[in-house]
Amino acid sequence: MLDQLFARKTDFSDADASGGPCLKRTLGPWGLTALGIGAVIGGGIFVITGQAAAEHAGPAIILAFVIAAICCSFTALCYAEFATLIPMSGSSYSYAYATLGELVAWFIGWNMVLEYGVSASAVAVSWTGYFTSLLDHFGIHLPPALTNAPLAFMDNHLVATGALFNLPAVVIVLALTWLCYVGIRESSGANLFMVIFKVALILIVIVAGWRYVNPDLWHPFIPPSEGPDKYGWSGVLRGAAMVFFAYIGFEATSTAAQEAKNPQRDLPIGTLASLAICTVLYIGMAAVLTGLLRFDQLGTSEPVVTAVRAHAGLGWLRVVVEIGALIGLSSVILVMVIAQPRIFMIMGRDGLLPPVFAKIHPKYCTPHINTVITGIGIALLAAVFPLDVLGDLVSMGTLIAFCAVCAGVWILRRTRPDLPRTFRVPWAPVICFCGIASCLVLLSTMSWYNWTLLVVWTVIGLAIYFGYGHRHSRLRRG
Repeated sequence: MLDQLFARKTDFSDADASGGPCLKRTLGPWGLTALGIGAVIGGGIFVITGQAAAEHAGPAIILAFVIAAICCSFTALCYAEFATLIPMSGSSYSYAYATLGELVAWFIGWNMVLEYGVSASAVAVSWTGYFTSLLDHFGIHLPPALTNAPLAFMDNHLVATGALFNLPAVVIVLALTWLCYVGIRESSGANLFMVIFKVALILIVIVAGWRYVNPDLWHPFIPPSEGPDKYGWSGVLRGAAMVFFAYIGFEATSTAAQEAKNPQRDLPIGTLASLAICTVLYIGMAAVLTGLLRFDQLGTSEPVVTAVRAHAGLGWLRVVVEIGALIGLSSVILVMVIAQPRIFMIMGRDGLLPPVFAKIHPKYCTPHINTVITGIGIALLAAVFPLDVLGDLVSMGTLIAFCAVCAGVWILRRTRPDLPRTFRVPWAPVICFCGIASCLVLLSTMSWYNWTLLVVWTVIGLAIYFGYGHRHSRLRRG
């Protein structure tokens, strides 16, 4: 029984679904890098930055971004090596299947639903905040009952808010789902445009805002502790765990492996380049925001607008920031809706999900049914749940997946040193150990409530696996 649960998949020749429609290989290194940046720069820089500074880290939010980036860099190197070994769309699910066995692979794949599906919901909630702010600027006011979640997280439990559902979030998710349905070329082109626009916007905010930065607001850099996770070094670590959400998605490039022209060469470039570019932009934006406004005033749904509005000379930036934020957040949702259906597709081909999940549209060459399922699921979550509940749960699922990837590279170095690798993690045992340890440290800062939600999510996933996946696994039947 244990041998079956931890059986490893070593043959990935079924990746391109020969004999039926398959994914189109249209993405080069620039397209993959843009995909990574599109997934990363969004809710983190436009929303989470302010909340983490106000509630946990203070001006040391800059240091929190550095810590989170170091944690991600260990994992990014491991993703880059795996991408050259297993160039297919399953990402960390496929990597775990090849090294840790089927049950662990299912667990990782199930948690990737949190990373891609639930994170898109969290970003859609952020999108609503900037959208309503932009409408307010033009004197248009949507009723609060249609722009807020009916549930809120207060005093460690969910309470009803009286709102109906978050309508703008639902609309943007469904619109981008349609774009993903009709093709990867169209989706990638739209994402590239949005990435160029939002990176230009962030650079404008950093350059224009730097003239108004008050260095006195950076002192004390690490505010004195006011309790567990409230400033001090514990607050910095909690802030790092919180802004880790901002880095989620750099490995989304690996989910497009079967649509890359030269995955062995281009996937490591896309993964590492997108992480490096986003880290520099995050640190610059965090420094400007905490230098424009006292950190405890940044805990709003749109901290960038709050900071620039505090200076008369930056008033012209408000509308620009809001439009740019809407485009930037849209690109994150777009990439997540691209990524999640491809995970489902691979799991369907492995027999762990019903065959319908493995279907490819004969005309558009996209996993169309998965895309519709993903889009509707994301829209429902965005309609009902608030940002804070979704954000921490996403970070936990991602950290667990990252641990598995780091462990997988370490295992393969010992069990299959003969495999050809066009990219190799330098000092692999050290880097893999540091990646696992840093992820565990960030996980340790999560609250008991988030752990409870993760346990419930895991139980649901295991019920699906033992109820269907284990009995229909192609590897087990073979």
